[in-house]
Amino acid sequence: MVSEGRWQKRERIRAHLLDLVEETRVGAPIPGERQLCEELQVSRPTLRSVVDDLVRDGLLVREHGRGVFVARAKVAQQLTQGGGPALAPTGVDGDWTSSTVDFRSLPAGPRIGRRLQVSPAEEVLRITRLRYVDGDPMAVETLHVPRALVPGLTARDLENDSFYQLLGRGYGILLADAAQIIEPTVVDEAEAELLGVPLHAPALLLERTTRDADGRVVEFTRSVYRGDRYRILTQLSLAARADTGRVLGGSWSAASTVPGADTLVSDPYWTDVS
Repeated sequence: MVSEGRWQKRERIRAHLLDLVEETRVGAPIPGERQLCEELQVSRPTLRSVVDDLVRDGLLVREHGRGVFVARAKVAQQLTQGGGPALAPTGVDGDWTSSTVDFRSLPAGPRIGRRLQVSPAEEVLRITRLRYVDGDPMAVETLHVPRALVPGLTARDLENDSFYQLLGRGYGILLADAAQIIEPTVVDEAEAELLGVPLHAPALLLERTTRDADGRVVEFTRSVYRGDRYRILTQLSLAARADTGRVLGGSWSAASTVPGADTLVSDPYWTDVS
């Protein structure tokens, strides 16, 4: 009989714990360390190491003095073409709401002016919102909008309506396209306080630039999403010919940036294979 290596043992423990997560209701405890060690015939340090991994992945929650519990499922966003912007990102689970944390007018400055393609001296609105899913804080979102585009816009408007719907209904701005980048980050002190997570907790950074039908940039938004409660799904479509079964081609629906450049570059995932 081939002896079980360290990697195989960890994978066996992980598979068992993942089954427990699937079978156990959210918020319920998993069996204690002693019981699991006896069932799996492993040491406590080995078991604890795998549990720690699942805690970091957001699948389990450890409460000091109480035990380990099944965490709530992560909110998922699909990277697919949707039917148009709405209050919540397209393809995202849950009931999204917002509260306005900061709302002020200030000069764009060089960086934001470049993003919005306006003069650094032009007045822009900088709006910070805390986004919730089913009442739980999920993201800190900071929008930058040329002030001249949205005269009369108030902080309360953004709590009651979708920003994109406000642009269309209130200001006659027809949105055409948006470029968005996604990358890993950690939360700073202010973000940690708003989201209720530890300082430097893992997060996802989304930056989006939106244009109207005339090619004018109407928005630059920076959003930081909780890494323990949010994930990205990519829908990949394979087109195959029935007679050969050959994949004809396709690409990711996401995009990547070239270091040092502001332009987006498509990221091909598969090509014609014979």
